[in-house]
Amino acid sequence: MTRTNWREHEWQLIHDVPQAPALHMALDEVLVEEVSAGRRPPTLRIWEWAGPAVVIGRFQSLRNEVDAANAAAHGIEVVRRISGGGAMFIEPGNTITYSVYAPLSLVEGLSFEQSYAQMDAWVIAALLELGIMAWYQPLNDITSHIGKIAGAAQARRGNAVLHHVTMAYDIDAQKMLQVLRIGREKLADKGTQSAAKRVDPLRSQTGLPREAIIAHMIDTFRQRHGLRDDHLREDELARASTLAASKFANASWTAELP
Repeated sequence: MTRTNWREHEWQLIHDVPQAPALHMALDEVLVEEVSAGRRPPTLRIWEWAGPAVVIGRFQSLRNEVDAANAAAHGIEVVRRISGGGAMFIEPGNTITYSVYAPLSLVEGLSFEQSYAQMDAWVIAALLELGIMAWYQPLNDITSHIGKIAGAAQARRGNAVLHHVTMAYDIDAQKMLQVLRIGREKLADKGTQSAAKRVDPLRSQTGLPREAIIAHMIDTFRQRHGLRDDHLREDELARASTLAASKFANASWTAELP
């Protein structure tokens, strides 16, 4: 297989209504499979969240990552995604999340580190244009001199690669530390008392509304790679709804040990 470049593909944009956390997980699986099968063109999907969540990586231990009692007390749904990477603390108005579903040819011959850099380049360009001195931090972070901005994860399915990124627009650091165990450990290791010193939200660096940052990200992608507006198709949403109920909202999947 010969490596392709972004402009060789007809990219589509999905920016839909807010969805439940388990449905988002299912949509990632369905859409990467659709791109792999050639039934859907390569796609950028901007997520909107219907409620707060903790999303753990495919290979993480639920017990090690999440304080389940505190999550329940705050009404936070805990779900497991199909891609790797670390746990993400999500609040609808405070998070920017997107997925890129790309042909495997786009990362052909690249190491995992190179593929992350390839898939993150457009959003780093968008951040730079907003005045944020951002860069790719191997293996799966986007960071700045003030702190981490985003975490990425990937999964490969057949002939496609899923690249998923969660960015902190704003953050309730106190609540995050009540819910994420690993956050406490990382802060303790660094002798840091404030989570804001580790994760620096885009709001404080730009002063812009969340919607304005998302609009600029979409414009940057469109200018660099081409992008046409699209939507979720009825069959995709139906398959994802079934999968959400049978798998991603199922406690056995969420608690599954790696």
